[in-house]
Amino acid sequence: MSTYSCFEDLPVWQAAIDLGVRVFKLTEHESFRYKGDLVNQLRRASLSVSNNIAEGFERGTTSELLSFLYIARGSCGEVRSMLRFSVALGAMRACDEEIGGLIASATSVSRQLRGWADSLQNSDIKGQRYLNDASREGYARDKRTSDFLDRLRADHEQRLADLAAARAAPSEI
Repeated sequence: MSTYSCFEDLPVWQAAIDLGVRVFKLTEHESFRYKGDLVNQLRRASLSVSNNIAEGFERGTTSELLSFLYIARGSCGEVRSMLRFSVALGAMRACDEEIGGLIASATSVSRQLRGWADSLQNSDIKGQRYLNDASREGYARDKRTSDFLDRLRADHEQRLADLAAARAAPSEI
């Protein structure tokens, strides 16, 4: 499992930023002219996704992070709903393909957030705010052990594969 020291390095945050930028560019299209409330809410919801990821990451506890991840997921749903409304409205047919891509992106970000939230819910880590020297050393020790076991397992699997290949090869007598 990767560890990130700042939210800007998170792939899901980067995907959320991309989603927001694409929504802002889409809503500059002339098809969205005179649809102020829709444009404003769509932009705000798309921006809310990355902002909630960032705020939750900076809060310092796993429970707070989880709360903000679910808020970000809710904003993804809001973006998808408004994009689908835009298609149903029919006045933005020139943008239907781009809207479809944005719906797929919002769905992807939402799924990433759900996966992250699921892994956090099953974690015994309470969050950065609760770490002390002893717990940091414990997590580091657990990480070293896990890495060692992963390397050992990979080496064992490679040896088994080499043995199987040697047995399958025709004998040179």
